[in-house]
Amino acid sequence: METGTESVRYEEEFIMNSRKMKLFTCRWLPSCEPKGLIFLCHGYGMECSIFMRDTGIRLAKAGYAVHGMDYEGHGKSSGLQGYVPDFDALVTDCSDHFTSICEKKENSKKLRFIMGESMGGAVVLLLHRKKPAFWDGAILLAPMCKIADDVKPNRLVISALTKLTRIIPTWKIIPTPDIVDLAFRDPQVRKEVRSSPYCYKGRPRLQTAYQLLTVSLDIEQRLQEVSLPFLLLHGGDDRVTDPSVSKLLYEKAISSDKTFKLYPGMWHSLSRGETAENTEIVFSDIIKWADEKIATGNAKLERELKSEIDTNSSDKTILVE
Repeated sequence: METGTESVRYEEEFIMNSRKMKLFTCRWLPSCEPKGLIFLCHGYGMECSIFMRDTGIRLAKAGYAVHGMDYEGHGKSSGLQGYVPDFDALVTDCSDHFTSICEKKENSKKLRFIMGESMGGAVVLLLHRKKPAFWDGAILLAPMCKIADDVKPNRLVISALTKLTRIIPTWKIIPTPDIVDLAFRDPQVRKEVRSSPYCYKGRPRLQTAYQLLTVSLDIEQRLQEVSLPFLLLHGGDDRVTDPSVSKLLYEKAISSDKTFKLYPGMWHSLSRGETAENTEIVFSDIIKWADEKIATGNAKLERELKSEIDTNSSDKTILVE
């Protein structure tokens, strides 16, 4: 497809996961040789091909091969809509698919970045935990390190619902405010999300809510384990995930290369749903950070190759007759 003045190739296919479920995958490829790989992890109730289309195009036009996948129970993938029976299985699906792409011959020397928004940020952190040395960097947009108090039921309700989860896991009875109203600043985007058959808008299912709460509590307790380079972005007026815990992640992570940007006045969804001006600021920061990592990685590769050549040359014996 043509996107503005530059050509971006869009492709999609279904794959089978280890549980024999069909999962939807898609990719945006630049017209030139990709300078790096970016893997998208979408938020709760969202999907990749439509909602993250603008993200894919922007990053592909910047020279990156961008890959996405709809989780089980999300978008065009198999499973009961909005139902996450096992968060670890969801992360394993992403890990298996993304790893298989990274290990292709043509991608073996390309840097690998994982990018996630909201619940997708939690997926990114768990992908890193699963393979601590595999990823070259992470881009985290309002990651779900803690669910904000505005959308979390009180302690007594959580206790009662946890017991009910074992009996009626798929029921939609979690008393939460309308996330769409809280997440997206742009009324047009709210309208698009509400009208899309691929975005889940109902109340959270019991087991899904239990999984999200458990994962967010676990991540909050283990922030100090994060060791990869990362760019962390959060809206100052976010009422869905807690900006103060993003600040805590930045402070506690043992990563030697980490950047945190708090955008005053911005809401939860930074990649889609803000004003056009704010969206430009966010993507400018993302692309600048990724390009700097590519430049550093290429310089390191050149040094390693030079060192290898010098070593090989010194090992050679010159015979003089």
